[in-house]
Amino acid sequence: MDDLRLALLLNAVSPQVGGVLVRGEKGTAKSTMVRALAGLLPAIRVVSGCRFACDPASPDPQCPDGPHPVEAAAVSERATSLVELPVGVSEDRIVGSLDLERALAEGVKAYEPGLLAAAHRGVLYIDEVNLLHDHLVDLLLDAAAMGRSYVEREGVSVRHAARFLLVGTMNPEEGELRPQLLDRFGLTVEIAATREPEQRAEVVRRRLAYDADPEGFAARWRDEERALAERITAAQALLPQVVLGDAALRQITAVCAAFEVDGLRADIVMARTAVALAAWAGRTRVLAEDVRIAAQLALPHRRRRNPFDAPGLDDEKLDETLQQFAGQEPETDPDTDPEDDPDGDGPHDSGPDGPDGPDNGGGGGGGQDAPSEPESPAEAASDSPSDAGSAGEPGQAQPQQSPSAPAPREAAPVAADQPYKTRLFKVPGTGEGVQGRRSRAETDGGHTIRAQRPTGVLQRLHLAATVQAAAPHQRARGRSGRALVLRKDDFRQQVREGREGNLVLFVVDASGSMAARQRMSAVKGAVMSLLMDAYQRRDKIGMISFRGSTADLLLPPTSSVEAGAARLEQLPTGGRTPLAAGLLRAHETLRVERLRDPMRRPLVVLVTDGRATGSRSALDDARRAAGLLAAAGTASVVVDCESGPVRLGLATELAQHLQGPAVALDELRADTVTSLVKTMVGTMQNSKRNSKRNSKQTEAA
Repeated sequence: MDDLRLALLLNAVSPQVGGVLVRGEKGTAKSTMVRALAGLLPAIRVVSGCRFACDPASPDPQCPDGPHPVEAAAVSERATSLVELPVGVSEDRIVGSLDLERALAEGVKAYEPGLLAAAHRGVLYIDEVNLLHDHLVDLLLDAAAMGRSYVEREGVSVRHAARFLLVGTMNPEEGELRPQLLDRFGLTVEIAATREPEQRAEVVRRRLAYDADPEGFAARWRDEERALAERITAAQALLPQVVLGDAALRQITAVCAAFEVDGLRADIVMARTAVALAAWAGRTRVLAEDVRIAAQLALPHRRRRNPFDAPGLDDEKLDETLQQFAGQEPETDPDTDPEDDPDGDGPHDSGPDGPDGPDNGGGGGGGQDAPSEPESPAEAASDSPSDAGSAGEPGQAQPQQSPSAPAPREAAPVAADQPYKTRLFKVPGTGEGVQGRRSRAETDGGHTIRAQRPTGVLQRLHLAATVQAAAPHQRARGRSGRALVLRKDDFRQQVREGREGNLVLFVVDASGSMAARQRMSAVKGAVMSLLMDAYQRRDKIGMISFRGSTADLLLPPTSSVEAGAARLEQLPTGGRTPLAAGLLRAHETLRVERLRDPMRRPLVVLVTDGRATGSRSALDDARRAAGLLAAAGTASVVVDCESGPVRLGLATELAQHLQGPAVALDELRADTVTSLVKTMVGTMQNSKRNSKRNSKQTEAA
């Protein structure tokens, strides 16, 4: 937990660092840590009666409750606010809502502030940020970056200051954030529960002690918390005096270039973090160790090159880059902080932080490896095969484990070919699911296709349709003046059509007929490509494999495409082909999922050569199972993996029973389809030219 604690404190010292994204497994006290931060932040002075927490020293000139004359404004003091954003929050609740009836009828800007206004000059905490809709995350991050919230609706404009410390938590098993959104968080921390029995026992003791006497427990730690709050205030005061030398700045830019991060945001965040680290340690100059810790907090989530790369940093490469661009600074910089040591212990546990030592299992060594310590348990607990390739000691330990592991299962999986851009498969019809990028649906985003009477609270006013509905009745309603006389029945709401995310359920044939090494590599490469397509289109995914005599649900429906890639890499092959069992397992999985998420429409992707073994009626059983899926209205696509000069066409026949298309494995690429279309267009154009040329020659003759 040292990295998380440090990242939160650095943002408290310097909010310009840009917030923290906390990634970790469930039950690791992520939310508890964030909520505890608010109690350590100093109180703020506000303009009395201002709903937007304006600072009396510099009130917002565009504040909707303003203007605030400084000399006449009453000043009050209150604790720093912690605003929690629910997962099911709406856009109106975030940015605030307008009284549209008063705005249209009276021309009054009646604005009700939202959560962004409440979080101004405080902490905005988003639990399970990866489960929020994309447009809401975009809105939050834009406000965090600009420090201002904009509400633009139907010609009414309101804007107010919204500067806050943004903290998000997420469980990667439930889905990932897009790289563009990851980049907007200043720092990221990977945490995992400790595997040390003594530390776990201490956590249980403290929790039981709190449950037995909450007030007494709080009183026991009050002095330590007060000391920590005072240290935050002292670091905030020292921050403007910290000097970022040229040598440290060269190290920062060299590290960002060495790890090939996109853009320059990482350089800026690293610089601000290093300055905050120096202020936290009580120094006025940035050292190389500050740069190293800043890199470990600011770069891991920015170095991902594709959706299946796990966040992480090569410590050996980081040290080499820092040494290469060190210059003379490490030799000439004095040790101005007696509690700072070369191993970086000072920024974690020096000064008033000492009382938190028991959290680290006792002793001062808990802070020594704080920048890198949380990475090791995260790597040990991860299912992703990419974690095994991390540099440093965890990667070196892998060869020692492989000789003792059972050879048959480790040798069975075949590596996937390189992924590629695939064709787009859609669910027919128009759905009403969550926003995504695959199938047509009526969603909150997209373009307006019609207007209708609202069935509940009016959310998206259709102005033209509302005016048209009210206009014929103005004389009967005794209209006088310019304002329209509106009734509740006049209001019309926009119906927008956009794209939705679907549940893509992969049903993969892993039997002996698919086990040829090159063939299975191509199959895995195709499924990996479809997984990447699902990630980009914001789908949930699931994975079923069938081989031998049974079908296994390798991955229950989830938003974590990274977990799907890990399961696919470890997929063994061999045995018979229980095709019917795989289809029946898919039918049952979707039946259960419809109860959990009824609005999300499924798409079954069956990857097979169509052969079924196990009994004489195996193929008939598979056809009947396919009929069950079709009868339930499940959209399906069959990826035909049959190869060789003699083809039976069983997969194509199975697709007919599923009432879906069949696509050959070598036709799955999007560029193959594009090339085919270009070839067809070119052939048609050449044919037309030849026809015209022949006609001219005939006329001339």
